[in-house]
Amino acid sequence: MESEYRTAEHAEPFRRFGEWMERVLAAQVKEPTAMSLATADEGGRPSNRMVLLKGFDERGFVFYTNLESRKGRELAANPHAALCLFWQPLELQVRIEGAVEAVSAQEADEYYNSRARGSRIGAWASTQSRPLASYDELMRRVEEFEARFAEGDIPRPPHWSGFRVVPERIEFWQGRASRLHERERFDRDPAHPGRWRVQNLYP
Repeated sequence: MESEYRTAEHAEPFRRFGEWMERVLAAQVKEPTAMSLATADEGGRPSNRMVLLKGFDERGFVFYTNLESRKGRELAANPHAALCLFWQPLELQVRIEGAVEAVSAQEADEYYNSRARGSRIGAWASTQSRPLASYDELMRRVEEFEARFAEGDIPRPPHWSGFRVVPERIEFWQGRASRLHERERFDRDPAHPGRWRVQNLYP
């Protein structure tokens, strides 16, 4: 028999995520913001890659990319995604599923301007996911944009921005002995947007 649902306030899963992230940072886990991002094309065929979480709040979880990359094109055609963060040393995992929306131009500008100069040049030089004849070709493009932006600011490319995954489901997983793991799933309540339905799951 399935366990009963309970309800939770909107902030609860985000507060939990923040507490877990604080534990991860305190433990100095390597690449604490690395997460798997799964997307699907308009035909439903999935693809998966690692990206970095660049921010989160009660609106959702943010990452940045070239909008013309494979993931950018897939998200334009099918604006839904799944994220997974796994912190093996602490045996913690968070799975997030939801719709995807673009971040504001202001958010994208603020983050882009915080990046190292080389990373900003790279955003111009790389036509991400497109065929590349050789690494030398990429280096030539880097040199071209270094020269183009030798003086002054490096503006954000029009093809580079961020996405926010607005969660409809968040699952917290805690590893336990004998594979008797703890799993707790938060599902957004469609009838009450300010609340979540929460249920424990068998491992």
